[in-house]
Amino acid sequence: MQVPLYQAKAEFFRMLGHPVRIRVLELLQHGPVPVRDLLADIDIEPSSLSQQLAVLRRSGIVVSVREGSTVRYALAGGDVAELLRAARRILTELLAGQSELLAELRQTDTPAPQVASVPSVPPVSSAPPVSSAPPGPPVPSVPRSRQG
Repeated sequence: MQVPLYQAKAEFFRMLGHPVRIRVLELLQHGPVPVRDLLADIDIEPSSLSQQLAVLRRSGIVVSVREGSTVRYALAGGDVAELLRAARRILTELLAGQSELLAELRQTDTPAPQVASVPSVPPVSSAPPVSSAPPGPPVPSVPRSRQG
């Protein structure tokens, strides 16, 4: 049973859905890059970069080439670079729209009404609290015992 196209696309975008993978792809747009340079540019632990490169390699979006002791990664095709440029254009348009909206909001923003000042509360005294409850029935006095 074949996977529907929309599901394959979702899995593709899910594979791209990690900041390190996107950064690797951006760095590879200009040609093959040695792993040591990727590590220097991304500032990530080698094991983490290795995991992310493996995901990209398994998906077929990047290829690795060993030259002596150096491993270089490259994009498998130019379409990936075009996809990244398209994403940049889309984000630019979205952010420009948000910037325009923010500017419009700031222009039409009316000042908040002034809040009346609240009188200051007197300091707490060490006197016993005064009860605001109504007085209850009188308490009978108890006679003191006579000493004698």
